[in-house]
Amino acid sequence: MESTAHSVIKIYASSTDKLGSHLLYEHIVRLAKEKGVAGVTVYRGIMGYGSSSRHISSSKFWELTEKLPVIIEMVDKTDVLEKFLSQIEPDLIKMPKGCLVTLEPVHIVLHKPGQGRHQ
Repeated sequence: MESTAHSVIKIYASSTDKLGSHLLYEHIVRLAKEKGVAGVTVYRGIMGYGSSSRHISSSKFWELTEKLPVIIEMVDKTDVLEKFLSQIEPDLIKMPKGCLVTLEPVHIVLHKPGQGRHQ
């Protein structure tokens, strides 16, 4: 079995954070796909706050627009993720709102790719 170092990047942000005119999480997912990152998932939280938050954001059924926490999670080889992070870091630093980025090693136990669509 081939052993290659893999990691996970987690970017903690808000569902309303933007880079220019694009939502941060949409921009990062599209860019990651374009750059060949193996996989990305965006999770939306139901409640949370960051170190610079004045209020706790929570999901309530009567709210039409919600500012909620999101986690953008990417898994790939460590070197691929480090390269991708170096490409997006300047944009994250320029954002007016805060975010938190972590990089952790992961041990992939099983990776069974499905049959991709043929285009």
